[in-house]
Amino acid sequence: MVLTRSPANPILTRTAIPDRPPLFSDVTSVFNPGAARHDGKIRLMLRVQTRGRETVLLMAESDDGLRFAVAPDPVLFAGLESVAEHVYHVYDPRITRIGSTHYIVFAADVGRGCRVGVARTDDFHDFELMGLGVEEDARNGVLFPEKLGGRYVRLDRPNRLQLAGGATSGDAIRLATSDDLVSWEAAGPVMRGRPYYWDERIGSGPPPVKIRQGWLHVYHGVATHFASSNIYQAGAVLLDLADPTKVLARSRNNILEPREPCEQIGQVPNVVFPTGLIVDRCDAEGFAEPESDVKLYYGAADTVVALATGTVAGLLAACDD
Repeated sequence: MVLTRSPANPILTRTAIPDRPPLFSDVTSVFNPGAARHDGKIRLMLRVQTRGRETVLLMAESDDGLRFAVAPDPVLFAGLESVAEHVYHVYDPRITRIGSTHYIVFAADVGRGCRVGVARTDDFHDFELMGLGVEEDARNGVLFPEKLGGRYVRLDRPNRLQLAGGATSGDAIRLATSDDLVSWEAAGPVMRGRPYYWDERIGSGPPPVKIRQGWLHVYHGVATHFASSNIYQAGAVLLDLADPTKVLARSRNNILEPREPCEQIGQVPNVVFPTGLIVDRCDAEGFAEPESDVKLYYGAADTVVALATGTVAGLLAACDD
């Protein structure tokens, strides 16, 4: 077994969210958190949905990665109010540390689709918008924890599939690079969904982890060929260290699928959606140690937050195809 669910799941539910009238009270759900380690604590940036179906980001912190205290004040990205397009929702943050700065890559719904934005913080109290993408409709952006070739590097997913009901999605992950975290250039395709299997549509999960063998990356896959429901699962892929457009190995099977009631029943049934990954130990050169424990935080059924644990070596071993 690659990952083991916490017996305390779900570790965060809507009852953990403080009331903040008139902004929100008795919220509907909390899910899809970004995760980071900072000042000796594990911090989650939570996607919270109000009863008005508005989205609020809230910070939570923990000493042990299991029991979290949620702050009442919403996360505000200074500068977001000045962007040209009206932003309806900001959600699904992923957090990457580069140097002493943490960067938050997030999705933003605007009138013409979804954009990938980047913000920064040094203390998890004040947040500054770096830029909101003006490129094509895209989602599931994650930033690598170091520059490659002198440029920032991220994975994202262009939304090029028109779904019934008007929404857009995607079946491919691509690489993009930037000098300033504002303007991004496509650097090439990375991987596509596999029709008729567990990952027909795909998107990035937490930011990639640097190991000796390459960039270890957890992603989500969606099986769409069931008549009654899409099924969201998690898998793993190993990308080349120097050229992350090269896939070295990929999990044939999923490593986490909806099996527990909190994953099968909720706003969107049958969903595990990985967005935060904490690696306990890295060596002096910044490579994650093979036997290091990992904590994978994920949204379950778009309703609650859950936790699964494993090791770096276990995730790597899952990349068997």
